[in-house]
Amino acid sequence: MGGNQSWVTEFILVGFQLSAEKEELLFWIFSLLYIFSLLANAMILGLICLDHRLHTPMYFFLSHLAILDMSYASNNVPKMLANLLNQKRTISFIPCIMQTFLYLAFAATECLILVVMSYDRYVAICHPLQYTVIMGGRVCTILAVTSWSCGFTLSIVHASLLLRLPFCGPRNVNHLFCEILSVLKLACADTWINQVVLFAASVFVLVGPLCLMLVSYMHILWAILKIQSKEGRIKAFSTCSSHLCVVGLFFGIAMLVYMVPDSNQREEQEKMLSLFHSLFNPMLNPLIYSLRNTQVKSAFHRALQKRSV
Repeated sequence: MGGNQSWVTEFILVGFQLSAEKEELLFWIFSLLYIFSLLANAMILGLICLDHRLHTPMYFFLSHLAILDMSYASNNVPKMLANLLNQKRTISFIPCIMQTFLYLAFAATECLILVVMSYDRYVAICHPLQYTVIMGGRVCTILAVTSWSCGFTLSIVHASLLLRLPFCGPRNVNHLFCEILSVLKLACADTWINQVVLFAASVFVLVGPLCLMLVSYMHILWAILKIQSKEGRIKAFSTCSSHLCVVGLFFGIAMLVYMVPDSNQREEQEKMLSLFHSLFNPMLNPLIYSLRNTQVKSAFHRALQKRSV
């Protein structure tokens, strides 16, 4: 680009482009879902911190998942809610890049935390006698720190490559927030390096972890089938079913957005998929773990009993 080319100082988030009445209705619906998501994840996090019976590796990683879900939703949803009530849907350049950076960082970290949780289930079911030795406190901390570090390192790479691009117009981001693929379309330069790095990162945090989890659950399924009692098989499977539901929702949507070739017809579909990731998935995760987990429900009942005393 020429030296006299001016940079864009702010973008316009296009959003849904619905009537004012429909957008106001969506504002109230999404606000309630967002508040419920924060409260549900905070409840899970609080129960894990306060109840010593939940101080195990499985719930240690679940607490990280709750923090990620609250952060993930809070990065995108407040601005989206404000835009539903405001016709001037601008966002400055630096906040837009920060939104992209945090979105990618939390998403990548959640992928890796879910992999670590599957490894925890593998050790618990396939090597129960060695579980406390293998999944000690130091190992759990290292796995969690590594997941967060890798997620933010990958996001720094994406943000750095994004900052080197010139943005000289148009300014309309055809999305609900500053999602990286939508922002890249506005660059006034070739973005093939960004696309290649993004695809490679998607393979690293989506395809690779998914393959590892499939291998883990093949071993888990084989170990469950060898359990003699029916009650034992049901108990073993119930400890994995919640995690499988979360993995299916998170990885399935992420792969549809970042691994399937892009097209103009998919832009509206990608908005809905990203909305599910940012709003519905953080709300569903605590529901899945609380409704299908007897230990979490028991901890909740104990907390209520303490308050009533």
